[in-house]
Formats: sequence, C-alpha cells, structure tokens
Amino acid sequence: MPKTFTDLVRHTLSGPTMGTRWSALFHASPAFDPEPVRAAMAAAVAEVDAQMSTWKPDSDLNRLSAAGPGEWVLLPAPLMEVLSAGLDVGRATGGAFDIGMGDAVTAWGFGADQADEDRIRAARAKPRRPAHECLELDRAGGRARKNQPMVFDLSGIAKGYGVDRLAHVARSFGVNDALLAIDGELRALGSQPDGTAWTVAVEAPEPDRRAPHSILELSDTAVATSGDYRHGVQVGTRRLGHTMDPRRGMPLAASPASVTVLAGDCMTADAWATAMMVLGQERGLTFARTIGLSVLFLSGRGTESVGTGSFAPITPLPMTGARPISG
Repeated sequence: MPKTFTDLVRHTLSGPTMGTRWSALFHASPAFDPEPVRAAMAAAVAEVDAQMSTWKPDSDLNRLSAAGPGEWVLLPAPLMEVLSAGLDVGRATGGAFDIGMGDAVTAWGFGADQADEDRIRAARAKPRRPAHECLELDRAGGRARKNQPMVFDLSGIAKGYGVDRLAHVARSFGVNDALLAIDGELRALGSQPDGTAWTVAVEAPEPDRRAPHSILELSDTAVATSGDYRHGVQVGTRRLGHTMDPRRGMPLAASPASVTVLAGDCMTADAWATAMMVLGQERGLTFARTIGLSVLFLSGRGTESVGTGSFAPITPLPMTGARPISG
C-alpha cells in the first residue's frame, strides 16, 4: 500500500540567532533524523551572525568598519554576497537603503550601546555619502575597501540572508518543502504535505497586541516585513522608530507603520522592505510598480490597519534594470 502525506512526521526546529530565533517547519518520513538538519541550520545562521553582526566586536563586518580608508580587507564570501546585494539596492534607490549607517544606528541606541547625545549630534552633522559611493568590492579577490571612514550595519538585510541559508541547508538534506524563518523574515519552499501553499500572517501594526492583518499563501516565495511600531525611541513628545533616514542621520520623522515585500529570495525581500520604509508609501509604490515589486504598505489608524499596495508580480532580482531614485 503506497504511503500518503498522513504518514509523514511534522518537524519543528528552532534556536537562537541574531538576538531573536530561527525556525524551520517541514514534514518527513518516520525514518528521517532531524538532528543533523538542526545542527547544520544552527551552524549556518551562527556563521552569518559571526560574519555580519554589529554586536560582536570581532565580526568580519566590524573589521571592515574599523579599517582605514583605502585599506583592503579580506572578507568571507557570504559577507561579500550580502554587501554586494546591499550596495545594489542602495544604488537603485539613490541611497534610501544604506548599509553605511552604523554610526547613526549606534548613536540612537539601536545597536550594542545606549543612546548618546554627543554621538547623535555627530551623526546628524556628518556630511553623508551613501555606501554605494564609498565601498569598493573586489569579488574575485574576496576583499573590500572604503574610500572614507564609514561604519556598516546590515540589520536591514542579514536576517533575510540567514533565512536563505536555512533554505539552502534544508535542500541539501533533501527537504524541498519547508517554511523557514528568522523573526519577521520567512521563506516558503514548495508546499505543505497535502499540496496546499504555506499560510503566513501579515501582522497588523499595533504595538500593544499581536493580531493578523491578512493571510498570505506562499509557495517558493520569500516574504519580509519591516515596521516601526514596536521598536523606537522617545524624543520629547515624539516617538521615533528604528528605521534610519540616511540623509539626516536620524530615525525617520514619518514612515509607514509597516511594509511587507514578496520576492524570490529572502535577502532581496528584506532589503526592499527596509528601502520601502525609507522611501515612504507614495514614492515607494511608484518605484515598486516600475520594477514589478510585490509590496504592501500598512498605516495604523487607532486599532484599524489600512493597507495600500499590491502583491502582484514576484521578481527574484527586483533591482535589475532599476533606475536610481532621485530627489
């Protein structure tokens, strides 16, 4: 008698990473041992964290930040890949996505240190050129150099890349149907055992409770959400979110409550979700339509969540052929 999907065993794996947790959900035959998968996934995200963390003093990213202008720094291939993708999105958006905002992130207390008024003043007064104008990558040689002092931060892209690494590990073990996640970044491989798509909730942007705004059905698709409704700082009577305005060296004065992006891989979705937060709803939607990016903007009005946008086309590399945004 042939086996059916009801014979499969459900596996839920998880562990700590990047200040939050990773998870993997999949089904396999009763003889399948999930422990090697768990160990390999934990090692994969630990490698990403070791290379790209701003919290770990000896991370490869912090080595690059500490290097002097003009100094070539040897870097591992995964970090080079993420830096390259970050620069691509930064270039396409005219600097709305900027991986060179580490000094501002730290100054405002969103890094490893507490907020510091002197650092905030310095970050705001600093003449800023975006990272895509200041960082040179030698992909063949596995090295990078900057042409001016710059502190890097990959918090808007590294978790998405970590999810893609989880997907790579899953497939290397023959697991081709799975739901992988790190925090609000997820990637769906294949489908559920009964052939239906994976269901994922888009959270309503309400700081005091967790509730779904809408439900997505995903298959071979990644989704990332960026939002400012949970993490922020109070400045006088104003609350500012954690997403940085690259032009002003401070948190955005006004932004959508959240932006959700669909893409072929999670690194791309993660970076574009952050970029769309910075661009804002009007400019972001205009740009998303020109490149076929699937995006949903949410604004909070009391307890009501209002959505604008479209989950229409999915483009694996939405930065391809995009013209930089100006103004």
